Amino acid sequence: MKERILKTLTELRTYALQKSCDIAIDYNEEDSQLMRFANSAISLNTNEHLVHIDITAQEGRKRASYGLITNLDQLDDIKSGIDTAAEMVVHAQPLGYDPTMPVFKESFSDENAFDAALAAMTNEDKLAYFNAAVKSLETEEIKLSGIFSSGETILAQINTRSEHTQFFRSSDAQVTVVLAHASLKWEITAEQSAQARSALDPNVLRDELVFLLDCYQHSAPTQLPLGHYDIVFGSAALADLLSIMNWIGIGGGAMKRGFSMIAEESVGKKVLSDKFTLVDDPSRLETFPFRRDFMGMPRSLFPFFTKGVFQGFAWFQDDADEYGAQPTGHTVPHKSLVLQGGEADVPSLEALAKQPRTKDILYIPFLHYMNIVNPTKGLITGSSRFGALLLKPDGSVVVPYNVRLTQSLLDIFGEKVAWLSRQTVAYNTSVSYGTRNPTALIVPRFMQVNDLEISHSNSSY
Repeated sequence: MKERILKTLTELRTYALQKSCDIAIDYNEEDSQLMRFANSAISLNTNEHLVHIDITAQEGRKRASYGLITNLDQLDDIKSGIDTAAEMVVHAQPLGYDPTMPVFKESFSDENAFDAALAAMTNEDKLAYFNAAVKSLETEEIKLSGIFSSGETILAQINTRSEHTQFFRSSDAQVTVVLAHASLKWEITAEQSAQARSALDPNVLRDELVFLLDCYQHSAPTQLPLGHYDIVFGSAALADLLSIMNWIGIGGGAMKRGFSMIAEESVGKKVLSDKFTLVDDPSRLETFPFRRDFMGMPRSLFPFFTKGVFQGFAWFQDDADEYGAQPTGHTVPHKSLVLQGGEADVPSLEALAKQPRTKDILYIPFLHYMNIVNPTKGLITGSSRFGALLLKPDGSVVVPYNVRLTQSLLDIFGEKVAWLSRQTVAYNTSVSYGTRNPTALIVPRFMQVNDLEISHSNSSY
């Protein structure tokens, strides 16, 4: 398949060379499978195979793009797309800067993030995984729902500036298991991300569900008073917070446009907690990485924060062109963000609950309905919804109703950080909109932040 894809791209490049403008051709092939559960049964079992071709025509400062869903047999349609892009660019409004089209100096192929065993999982395999994760936990009142999303992604590139190609292939899986009480209307959730089949372990999910189920069935729910709490964030909440930081914190283009909480003069200065070290590490296969960016630049470990000191912004090529900056190898569909673990030995939720404490600890595993309130202040808002626990000093556990946080990321990751767990986990943040783009971050299993304010507290589920 790889040889056929690259041969077809080379043939399309030969056709594109006849045009008076530069042409770039980006190939995206995805094999996507989704098994969905509801009311303790399979409610949807579907798959799709799609090939997207994106064609960019560039003539000086003018640029135009045309995309189509097709297949490798429809060369005439793709060539027609090249014709259309070349016709469009003539009428495009010139940009205020000179955009770069890559000149690949050599052909590059990376299939390290592809696992044939994961890609070949059958429906029976996935059902067996779910059955193992919830074995003996379902009842007439406790119903199963969730998803098992998996797939394979192929990306390939060529353009008229060079005969060389780039080729990337990866496999991924994202699992969410939910147990919901039919009458009381609460839910508990456990999740797992995988780049290889060996990373899938239903027993890990089951252990967490067993503990949460015991808490939610035998602990009294309560409305929390408003005020300040010491909060432990779970890996899902941490990953989503970092995803927003990626958007409004570490991008050079966002900073120049006034959409960042990090100022240009902050480079080299301490901005966050000395417990906070964040890097982009394309060697971590769990993040479905790119070892070259789409401009052909080799990618290696890139530090954003080292013990709270900001090291520098990520520069996407187009932003670098617009603002006269140096690109940093971040012209990729997603980064491979890794928040390094700390010194606390907290391998599981049950271990967290057993830790000695002198005051209430609020555990928030997920943050739902997150949004940005003020990007320049890093101010975000999010709701705990389900899965939260209030860990009492006497060792007991209380189930809190939904609470809302409205806080600055500068505080959440700032001097209020008490500890990060030594144990880390890959958390999947993939979304299903647009072409398949498997994405995961590596984060500590837990992080405690002291003295954060709860702005709203619900009186029921």
